[in-house]
Amino acid sequence: MLSQLHSTAVLLESPRELRLKRLLLDEPTDADVVVQIEWSGISTGTEKMLWNGTMPDFPGMGYPLVPGYESVGRVTRAGKNSKLDLHQRVFVPGAKCFGDVKGLFGGAASHVVVPGDRVVALPEAIGEEGVLLALAATAYHVTQGKKALQPDLIVGHGVLGRLIARIAVLLGHKPVVWEIDTDRMGGAEGYTVLHPSDDQENKYKNICDASGQVSVLNKLISQLQFGGEIALAGFYDKDIQFNFPKAFMKEAKFRIAAQWAPQDLLDVKQLIAHGKLSLSGLITHHRKPSSIDEVYRTAFEDPSCLKMVVDWREAL
Repeated sequence: MLSQLHSTAVLLESPRELRLKRLLLDEPTDADVVVQIEWSGISTGTEKMLWNGTMPDFPGMGYPLVPGYESVGRVTRAGKNSKLDLHQRVFVPGAKCFGDVKGLFGGAASHVVVPGDRVVALPEAIGEEGVLLALAATAYHVTQGKKALQPDLIVGHGVLGRLIARIAVLLGHKPVVWEIDTDRMGGAEGYTVLHPSDDQENKYKNICDASGQVSVLNKLISQLQFGGEIALAGFYDKDIQFNFPKAFMKEAKFRIAAQWAPQDLLDVKQLIAHGKLSLSGLITHHRKPSSIDEVYRTAFEDPSCLKMVVDWREAL
């Protein structure tokens, strides 16, 4: 009989109550792999809502929980039906392997047990930037790579907004990006970043909101061409409200872009592997898990932090 597996995980016991804890892992099946995590990213969207207690009711929601859906690691045990090799580097989009502790999303841990068909094999060259695969897939999912849907205006120059813009540029567009924080104005590659008050353009056909701020919606409607579309790519903690007469006069269309689908992950993996989509310049902070509370606070409260990566390789 194999010895029981344990993992040191980020445990969010309740809003703003976060610590490291050693947890017993579920016994892997023949279809599972055990992954030793090298790096995990921190989401400033859904994970921040889990941390501050504003997350809307969501399947699997509840405390205590292990967050994280942006992890990269190596396979240390491969079930005979998993179709993966030992030491293969993989992207892990979360895991549910902590017994009674909820895995929402379950990737912020030193080790995880996860079905082999859920992880994505990575080339060695991707390294820590592999944690961005989920956000890249989410950005790609907004338009599914269709040229006609590429945004003319993107709201928010965080990691998601930058990836949406980079994909638009890749497909021949030159979008405008709105950003109100001076710390996030730089880093444009083939597109323009402006404070909304400095934008002299009157109307846009396709607008994509990556800010997650409901309050911006009426402003976006005023910037929309007749018959134009607003794609909601953020995750919103409040009910969506807008001025109906203004939207009516524009005959506005609204579209919600959900999280990535498995094919989106494979598509962006190919774009990255072939050098078409760059992930450079998006990871700005690195920390070890030993001071995990400070790590998460920095990720959520420091505007200069685009993406925080927790380095598990030599920790603990």
